[in-house]
Amino acid sequence: MGLDAVLYRVVRAGSSGRRSSYVPVQVVSDDDEVLLGLLARVRGGGRTPLLDRLDPVRDAVVVPEQGAQLLAELRCLVEVAGSQRETDRIRALAALTRRCLRERDAEIRFEGD
Repeated sequence: MGLDAVLYRVVRAGSSGRRSSYVPVQVVSDDDEVLLGLLARVRGGGRTPLLDRLDPVRDAVVVPEQGAQLLAELRCLVEVAGSQRETDRIRALAALTRRCLRERDAEIRFEGD
């Protein structure tokens, strides 16, 4: 029961934005539950309020305006990473977040199984 991070491009129809659609662009898969393990180690410490909201049962959305906060909180995950696989996953999430910040018509959804 991993927690995948999916970058979606928001496609707005018309000027009202009411009929937006979302196209998946890039995925950082967590089928091996590496991210869930990292989150368990930092949860509740007060340093990662955005990451603390993530739950493998519910989806959570991170919009570009929250990207800087997410990048800062990912640094907390680096501090507790104990393997190359964990570090690689954090780097992939950071790259996904930076892409979201650059594109501005995107959002990241953390999707549980």
